[in-house]
This record gives sequence, structure tokens and C-alpha cells, in this order.
Amino acid sequence: MPIIPELLSAIGAGSLRVVDLTNRLQASTPTLRLPAPFANLIDFSLETVSAYDEPGPFWKHANIRTGEHIGTHLDAPIHWISGRDGHDVSEIPPARLFGPAVVLDFSAEADADADFVLDVHHVADWEAEHGAFEPGTWLLLRTGWDRFSSDQEAFLNADETGSHTPGFTAECAAWLAARPEISGVGVETVGIDAGRGAELNPPFPAHFHLLGADKYGITSLQNLALLPPTGAAIVVAPLPIVGGSGSPARVYALVEAEAAAR
Repeated sequence: MPIIPELLSAIGAGSLRVVDLTNRLQASTPTLRLPAPFANLIDFSLETVSAYDEPGPFWKHANIRTGEHIGTHLDAPIHWISGRDGHDVSEIPPARLFGPAVVLDFSAEADADADFVLDVHHVADWEAEHGAFEPGTWLLLRTGWDRFSSDQEAFLNADETGSHTPGFTAECAAWLAARPEISGVGVETVGIDAGRGAELNPPFPAHFHLLGADKYGITSLQNLALLPPTGAAIVVAPLPIVGGSGSPARVYALVEAEAAAR
């Protein structure tokens, strides 16, 4: 049987589930807040132009205003100085936006310590149990942070010392960036670096190493608890913004129904 009809038949029959990994995009969607003197992006807003009225009697449409890195979004290489000569979001090869999804569940560790950072040994131990990454893999770090996805204060979890959210060590970021089988990483937090990533060497090492190595990042993911550790596929769909350093994105996973139920 040809592959595409088989895929569509499986989705229609419910034996292959489509799981939405995307946070809802609206004015209240939690976003990054940089301290002075750094500039922040504008939040998402929707401006109604017509709604079945005189400006448009038979239709409703609106203008949107948003920063590139708002809500669930993709980071392209040019987002960071280390990737400044790399792809903008419109230039990312489409095949790189599909791939196997592996879910590393460290939600218990992050629940115990909001500053938890994934290290090389965590990934190595995970691979020893679940198998090596396949070509084109997206590594998705599950921390349980999606439970804060509608609460700006809890999502950033900031105090006088800065933001406290989980992420990656500098050593882990460099190690993952050097692995050719990895296309990118995904997180449930506001950015691919830990909240205290500025204190590491280099600052914000996930951005520095991964984007500098032509890997991609996706943030503010939801529903990773519905995915198995291995066996799911990911689909990342950003807007092809010419010159864009990133884009809000719709992110899906394809999961066999039996695997999702485990």
C-alpha cells in the first residue's frame, strides 16, 4: 500500500493520533521579559478590521501584531550571533521540520528544583535505556512546565535573582550541537535556555551552541505527557518569514494510539 494513503487512513481510523503541542496564541500568552537595558518584543494582539459590518459586510478579518518569538515558536539559526550566517526561518529545509521525536521526561527533577539543567550523563543514560537517536531527531525536554502556560508570573518564575526555569548545561548544549543526528530541541519553557542561562559559559549556551550548529529550537510546547519516550513523529510549521529570526509555529506530533495510551 502506498505510504501516504496508509498514513491518512491511520489518522482517519484513529490508530494514529495527531497531538497538538502548541500553546494558544493570544494577548495573555506568557512571553519573555528581558531586563533593562535590553529591548523586548511586542506581545501578540489582534485588531479587528471588519466583522460582518460596514467595513466588510460578509466577512470578518483582522490584523495581527506580534514579535517573532512569542508563544510556541521556532528559533532559526540567525536568531543568535553564533548562527548569524545561517538560515533565516524561510530558508530552513522543510525536511528538517519533520522527524522522530524523543521525549526525555525530567518533570520530577524540575518539580523538585526549578533550576534543573539537563546534563550529558542524563542524555547518555536515557539513550542506554531507550536506544540511540535516529537521523533527524528532535529532542523534547519534558519538565512539566506547560502547566504554567497561561500564567505569566509562574511561567517566568522570576525573583530578584532572575528567572528560575529548567534547561541545559553548557556542556550538554555543546554535546548535542555536535551530534549530526539531531535537528533541534524543544522545551516547555519560554526559551531553549534555562532561566539562569546568562550565568553559564557561554551565556545562553543552548542558543549559542545549537543555533550556531544549524540546529533549531522550539519553545512553549504543550502536551508532551501524551507522547511516548520514542516512536512519535514531530511536525513543526513556522511561517516562512523572509529574513525572520524565528516565527510563531504550530507544532504537531503523530503518535500511534497504543503508544499514546501507555
